[in-house]
Amino acid sequence: MTTVLAVCEQRDGSLRKVSSEVVTGARRIADALGAEVEALVLGSGPANGADQLGGFGADRVVTLTADGFGSYAPEGYAKAVADRAKGAAVVVCAASAQGKDLAPRIAAKLGTGLAADVTDVTVEGGALVAIRPVYAGKALLKVKLTGKPAVLSLRPNVFTPVQRPKAGTASTAAANVPAGRVTVKEIKAAEAGALDVAEAPIVISGGRGLKEPANFKMLEDLAHAFGGRAAVGASRAVVDAGWRPHADQVGQTGKTVSPTLYIAVGISGAIQHLAGMRTSKVIVAINKDKDAPIFKVADYGVVGDLFEIVPALTAAVKSHA
Repeated sequence: MTTVLAVCEQRDGSLRKVSSEVVTGARRIADALGAEVEALVLGSGPANGADQLGGFGADRVVTLTADGFGSYAPEGYAKAVADRAKGAAVVVCAASAQGKDLAPRIAAKLGTGLAADVTDVTVEGGALVAIRPVYAGKALLKVKLTGKPAVLSLRPNVFTPVQRPKAGTASTAAANVPAGRVTVKEIKAAEAGALDVAEAPIVISGGRGLKEPANFKMLEDLAHAFGGRAAVGASRAVVDAGWRPHADQVGQTGKTVSPTLYIAVGISGAIQHLAGMRTSKVIVAINKDKDAPIFKVADYGVVGDLFEIVPALTAAVKSHA
């Protein structure tokens, strides 16, 4: 039977949230093609949570192991996935930091095209048709993938995980890959418990309107009020100023996010920033300038002093927790 390969991601031996989204998207494609979904996990051993992928629609869960697969190994991962994908109809990755590097490598090894950062996918006349934002999110491009296998990466937080239980038969195999040229020496992880802005369901981002880095404490307090479901992001201007780490940057040269709720605080809304967050489900903007471009994409806008509004919003969220 035809196979749709879902390339899952793990970190420190545990599956990342985006993996369930990838399997959900693969299941949608497989149902339209009359195919099976094979979830592929690469690591040094079985990943925690891999047994749950069957619940999201994986007919099989295959773990490929190799020395050096404990951390992302670009060359080894690409070869292992490409070898496994021969004969598959579709390869689905996440458009995460890792996926944006891995998916093009896989497509190149398979000699086929890639649709990156996909926000919707359908099957028309037996061919895969993907929708992806272009021109900094101002337009949507409809792409028909005619190569075999078709390779695509899904934007995180767009394909909501859906329970579609399948067998999820688990197996483990050794990947026959040579040692790569890249060796991971150290990973500087975010503080314990901190959510990645690309995966958080709620993102609260700050800009130069906060005036100084110490005032990001207000946004962190608001994030905590949401009970561990929110992450704090930042505009490029404050990251360039050294106020926040680059991992927090939302925008064209940072991370693209699609949370359920995006709160922009003191951000004017330059096109580079809008490109990274305009597909959020609900956008709330807080700015003292009523003509700020951010209000053009906001579902709700609050014109006023953020130093009064944010503490009041934090108190309101806490009262409803």
